[in-house]
Amino acid sequence: MLTPTADLNEFVRELQEILKDLGIGILRVEKADMEKMELILTVSEDLDCSGLPELDYEICSYDEGFISALLESFSGVKFIVKEVDCWCTGDRTCRFLATSSA
Repeated sequence: MLTPTADLNEFVRELQEILKDLGIGILRVEKADMEKMELILTVSEDLDCSGLPELDYEICSYDEGFISALLESFSGVKFIVKEVDCWCTGDRTCRFLATSSA
């Protein structure tokens, strides 16, 4: 269970550990601009799609909602999360753009 914190780095560190331990994936934050409320995150070894064949479309819609809910829980702000790269489109990691919906 995540410990309540206002520190983004601590939140991400705990979340990385939990996701890895549960076999959900390996989370990495590539960019975080909390003033603009924008983040770029990757999930490698993604439970949803790593190892699947190329399908020419992204399939991680569950991850989009999951990440959105986690960010809202942390920040109190609603986020829209869109997968921009996916294992199933030939990328070797799933990448997500998260922006504030406000």
